[in-house]
Amino acid sequence: MFLPRRAPLALAAALLAAIVLAGCDGDTASRAEEKGPGKAPRSVRVVPAAEAPLPDVVEVTGTLAAQDEVVLGTKVAGRLAEVAVDLGSRVRRGQVLARLAPADFVLRVRQAAAALEQARARLGLAAGDAADAIEPERTAVVKQAKAVLTEASARRARAQALFREKLLPQADLDAAEASYQVAESQYQDARDEALNRHGVVDQRRSELDLARQQLVDSVLVAPFAGAVSERHATAGEFVAAGQPVVTLVRTHPLRLRLRLAVPERAAGRVRVGQEVRVAVEGDSRAYRGRVARVGPAIDATDRTLKVEAEVPNDDGALRAGSFVGAQVVTAADRPVLLVPVSALVTFAGIEKVLAVEEGKAVEKRVRTGRRAGDRVEVLEGLAAGELVVVSPGNLVDGQAVTVER
Repeated sequence: MFLPRRAPLALAAALLAAIVLAGCDGDTASRAEEKGPGKAPRSVRVVPAAEAPLPDVVEVTGTLAAQDEVVLGTKVAGRLAEVAVDLGSRVRRGQVLARLAPADFVLRVRQAAAALEQARARLGLAAGDAADAIEPERTAVVKQAKAVLTEASARRARAQALFREKLLPQADLDAAEASYQVAESQYQDARDEALNRHGVVDQRRSELDLARQQLVDSVLVAPFAGAVSERHATAGEFVAAGQPVVTLVRTHPLRLRLRLAVPERAAGRVRVGQEVRVAVEGDSRAYRGRVARVGPAIDATDRTLKVEAEVPNDDGALRAGSFVGAQVVTAADRPVLLVPVSALVTFAGIEKVLAVEEGKAVEKRVRTGRRAGDRVEVLEGLAAGELVVVSPGNLVDGQAVTVER
């Protein structure tokens, strides 16, 4: 079949036109994309960095300890007849904690009382007479010796008179003189014996008082109000003098020992009387106390200051031995710059916030201090009144933002 020569030329022209049109369509689409809206600004919620009063505090940790803790035992040995308390028992001052079997102590009291009456009788005291009121001259033994001495003195005087008149030989005078000297010595011995018997009465009285005191000491009583933290013995057990029976702790007020957490750099700010705020793990209540004692020196081993605070514990909610966190309020409220904790972004140890300036997010590195609830103190890197993004998430520096109204 024969074709005209202009047919191939027409086909080539058609193909060229198609290519040109395709290229034009691609450029048009590209230019349309360039003129499109781009990435949309992100909507964010902002709050201003605001100044608010916040007290100056020292963050510490410590352990709650009882104000007083004592291991109690009886002052005398014996067999326990009763232990009236157990672990956790709350007691008042003077309450009976344990008793020894009283029979032996009652018998000792009776024995000492009988010995005292015997000594009083030998001294010649009637019932109800006080030994201090009796003089040696009034005792029977001294009265008897004094009578003998008086008789010997009179006999000697008569013998001397008769001897001067030469009516009595020298031998009889010497015998009368000797009798007088013997009577005088017996009188002095009688006085000494009376004084000795007086001393015996005092000794027997002391023995009776001691026996009565041992009877009292056979009953173990609480020296202060508190709670039993441990029971060491049971009824029927023989205990030696001073052997532990119960351990008693005073639970109000408690003493908060802050011995390992007050750093040296903050030691100079801690004073007696400052307020202490205590938080116990697992307890939502806030407890407050006062610094009661401050150590005189820094511990050279860990560079910390020993501090003790007293915390009221009327209802017994706090338990000795609990680990706590505490704040020692070293200064009154002063204005500080605060932002929400949720506005803080931390990465690789670097803290920052994202502020909003001229419709864009601006990253700012900050240094933070104390926390106050859901807010944190900003020490540097931010000025009061600057708008910071709350919960920035993956927001980046320079990204366009719109502020929620």
